[in-house]
Amino acid sequence: MITYSATLDVPRPLAQHLAALLQVSRRERGSRRGRRALTPFRQAVLVLRWFRQGTALTALAHDAGISIATGYRYLHEGIDVLAAQAPELADVLSDRLATDRTHVILDGTLIPTDRVRETTIGTKGTPVHLWYSGKHRRFGANVQFISTADGCPLWVSQSLPGSTHDLTAARAHGITGALYAAAAQGLLTLADQGYQGVGIGIHTPTKAPADGNTLDADTACRNTLLTSLRCLGERAAALLTTRWKVLDRITLCPNRIGSIVKAALVLTQFEHAGRY
Repeated sequence: MITYSATLDVPRPLAQHLAALLQVSRRERGSRRGRRALTPFRQAVLVLRWFRQGTALTALAHDAGISIATGYRYLHEGIDVLAAQAPELADVLSDRLATDRTHVILDGTLIPTDRVRETTIGTKGTPVHLWYSGKHRRFGANVQFISTADGCPLWVSQSLPGSTHDLTAARAHGITGALYAAAAQGLLTLADQGYQGVGIGIHTPTKAPADGNTLDADTACRNTLLTSLRCLGERAAALLTTRWKVLDRITLCPNRIGSIVKAALVLTQFEHAGRY
C-alpha cells in the first residue's frame, strides 16, 4: 500500500465557514459533543473533496476512517446545510433593483446523471425516458439559473427531469412571474430563443422565419446585440460546472441534484465574494 499527501485547492476560510454551518446544524440536531466520528472541520473537508474533485465516497470514507454509510450521511448533511444558504429569487431581484442594475440573464443547463429508467408519455403519445434530454442527448436534470450581466451566478432553481423544456421549467418554478414584476420596476431579463414568447420584460432573439425568408436588418441587428449580451450568462453555468467536478455527472439520486447545485452556488459565491 502506498500513502501520499495531497492538497485540496479550496480556500481554508471556505472550509472553516462550512465547518461553522455544520457545527450549528449539529447543535440544532441535538448531537452530543464527542459522539460524532468526525469533527465539523474534517466533515467539511470530506464534503469539499466530493464537490471539488468528485472523489468516490468509498475513498472519502476510507481516508476519514469511517464507514461508507456514515460517509453518505455526512455528505448529505453537508449538502443540506449549504443548500439552505442559497439565496431566494425574490431577494436576488430586490438586490439587483436596489443597486440600479440594468438587467439579469436567464438560462438553463443540464446537470448530467446516471441513466434513470423512469419513463413518461411524450408529446407524440409514446413512452420516453423522463430524465433524458433530447437536446443534450444524455440523461440529466434541468436546472434554471439567473446570472449578473457579466456572468456571475446569482440564483439557481430546484431540478426537474432532463426532458423538461427550459420555458416549461421557468414557468414551473415561478421564475417568469418574478421576472415580470422586476421588469415592471426597470430590471429587464435577457434569455435565449428557448424562452421565446415567455412575456413582457424578458427579451429573446427573434427566430428566423420558417418559410425560408430572412430577417430584416433591424431585427437581425437586435438579435446580434441581444446574443452578445446574453451569451455572457453562460459563464455562470461554467463557473459552477468547471469549478465543482462533481457536477460533471451526479451519481446520487437525481432528485438531489437541485440541492447539490444550490450548494455549489453557495460555495461559488463565497469564493467570488465582492464581485456581485
